[in-house]
Amino acid sequence: MTTRPAGTPDRTRNWWREVTPGQWKAMFAAWIGYLLDGFDFVLITLVLTEIADDFHLSTATAASLISGAFITRWLGGAVLGAMGDRYGRRTAMITSILLYSLGTFACGFAWGYTSLFVARLVIGLGMAGEYSASVTYVLESWPTRWRNRASGFLISGYAGGTVLAAEFYQWVVPHWGWRWMFWIGVLPVLVALWVRRSLPEAGDWQQQIGAVTREEGERPNPFRPLFTGRIRAWANVVLAAVASTALFCVFTPVGAGSVPWLSVVAALCLIAFAAQLGGRRGWLLYVSLMATVFCAFLYSWPIQALLPTYLKTDLGYAPGQVTDVMFYAGFGTMAGCWLAGFVGDRLGTRRAYACTLLASLAFVFPVFAVRDSLPALGVLVFGLLALSQGISGILPKYLAGHFPTATRAASLGFVYNVGALGGAVAPVLGAHLAEGMSLGRALAVLTFGLTLVVVILVGGNVPQRLGRLVDRQAPDDHLVPEAGGAGGLPAETPPGSLAGEVPPGSA
Repeated sequence: MTTRPAGTPDRTRNWWREVTPGQWKAMFAAWIGYLLDGFDFVLITLVLTEIADDFHLSTATAASLISGAFITRWLGGAVLGAMGDRYGRRTAMITSILLYSLGTFACGFAWGYTSLFVARLVIGLGMAGEYSASVTYVLESWPTRWRNRASGFLISGYAGGTVLAAEFYQWVVPHWGWRWMFWIGVLPVLVALWVRRSLPEAGDWQQQIGAVTREEGERPNPFRPLFTGRIRAWANVVLAAVASTALFCVFTPVGAGSVPWLSVVAALCLIAFAAQLGGRRGWLLYVSLMATVFCAFLYSWPIQALLPTYLKTDLGYAPGQVTDVMFYAGFGTMAGCWLAGFVGDRLGTRRAYACTLLASLAFVFPVFAVRDSLPALGVLVFGLLALSQGISGILPKYLAGHFPTATRAASLGFVYNVGALGGAVAPVLGAHLAEGMSLGRALAVLTFGLTLVVVILVGGNVPQRLGRLVDRQAPDDHLVPEAGGAGGLPAETPPGSLAGEVPPGSA
């Protein structure tokens, strides 16, 4: 009989048996919060025409309500992330859920453009914090070698929320009007109260940060580099105000005619923050990760934002047909997130990310070549979204692994949400390309080209390589500690199985 070497994981054991009921409960709570996050965020896109009619808004002004959430995302991701690092992941998750839920609820009482825009700013703060808080909470709660899977399961909730919102739209708005769609958004408050009452703190944070805080009485402060001295503190306050003002002007009609230089001003301000938060050894890593996320949004968001327009204008589809295709897209993204988690745990995060994106390229041009067959288009859209946008399910795992526990939530929240500005730029870029070619071809070219860029950045480990130019001691993956992850529960790990083991290439 062959004896299995010590330290080798038991592959005959079902993986879900290694996840404790408490860890499944943590996943469910975060997944529900993220589902309702997706539900709340896409509401504005579904009822935009009704709002424009009620408030007598032009198309450009109404569209700025969508962009409003992007103005505060970078700030919300950083501030609520810092709260998660300092006071615990659960506290930050509750706060973020309350923020975007109450912001959405307030949208239902808006009496005009200004009040609705302010509520959208609050939603941006909350949804940015939800990403960093939920992601770090789940990743640090689950066994180390199943954390790609945890990441994929969690992010699938967002796609589920968009599908749920589309279904509610058809049922609620024709009978009760657009305001009721936003009032339903208060439901996450109930989730927040349940989370606060019943869930423990994330395992890694509790073990590495909570214990030190109890012994030494000092909490982590990711923002310390921004406030070392009165001059620097005031300079950074001004920098934040300038960045927010520039983004406000870029994404609203106020900045018409000055968008290019305002964008440069905002970018320089955000890079300055990245340089300070990353420090002498981490600034290049922060900036390169921001660029990677920005490109990821550039390849994925043109289709998310403009696919309905393409279906209605280029293909002449009726609203019911558009809804059918969007259901294929939503479920494709959700299935892709699940697939990404399993592939990531088997191949490693970076390798899975690059290989899946490469496979998605086979679907890009066929999607925009089909014109007369709704079933064929639905299948192709499902495949494209599953492989291209579904891989975003392990983007949290990829990003979070670059940061230590003490600053993980703030760093992840800042890097991701600054890069998410690509989601606001992408539709505009796609529309400009469509001025010289058909919209379908423009979307295909943009998606194909930017996907290749992301394959090179992630598959070639470019951010990590650049970061090691200034910090040669940086570990491959902070989420895979040498002695095993805190998220795994030793008492429930089978003999001979290491909670910290992951496949090669998981950096």
